[in-house]
Amino acid sequence: PLPTPTNTRNSTMMKTALLASLIAGASAFAPASSGVKTTALSAAKKSAALPFLPAPANLEGYLGDVGFDPLRISDYVPMDYLREAELKHGRICMLAWTGFVAVDMGLRVYPLPADLVGLTSATAHDSAVAQGGLQQIFLFIAIAEMTSWLGVAQMLQGSGREPGDFGLDPLGFLTNKSEDQVNRLKLQELKNGRLAMLAFSGACTQAVLTGNGFPYTF
Repeated sequence: PLPTPTNTRNSTMMKTALLASLIAGASAFAPASSGVKTTALSAAKKSAALPFLPAPANLEGYLGDVGFDPLRISDYVPMDYLREAELKHGRICMLAWTGFVAVDMGLRVYPLPADLVGLTSATAHDSAVAQGGLQQIFLFIAIAEMTSWLGVAQMLQGSGREPGDFGLDPLGFLTNKSEDQVNRLKLQELKNGRLAMLAFSGACTQAVLTGNGFPYTF
């Protein structure tokens, strides 16, 4: 007998249902989404300086980044502020190490107050406090800090100012330089500042422990 429209429609519906069930069953064996893989790769990125720790994400893109932030301070404090602080302390310590060692090698600015004659860098602190010179230094530093904070505050509010940039380049080191050359000079300053922070700490410690002048050995 010839197939009726009803039989044809029922046969088509059965085939469609069978095909849908086959597709649903096959999808159970399909590979998982690649999102998990991407997350795993991101989590697997390690710090260059401390390979046993994950790389701090907020350091990425900053000059001199080697992934060194074991306390994860960059997770809680703006990176521009941290870079500003690093550059400031590095610059201070480069000057401080030079001055500390120069005094212990005999450099003096005359005339000297009588209370400061014959002192070393390690023994000058108490005498300078009693004489009043250190209070003057504290005042000048406080004025410089308050003035510099204006630029830092504007930077944190999105002014576009780069951390540590006070427009001070009297010798024109950055004039007519390419971007790569400028970044190289900035990286040199950053690395020398990091070294100076360690060097000044070591010089102060050795000077007190040994009681001797430069090079602060027994």
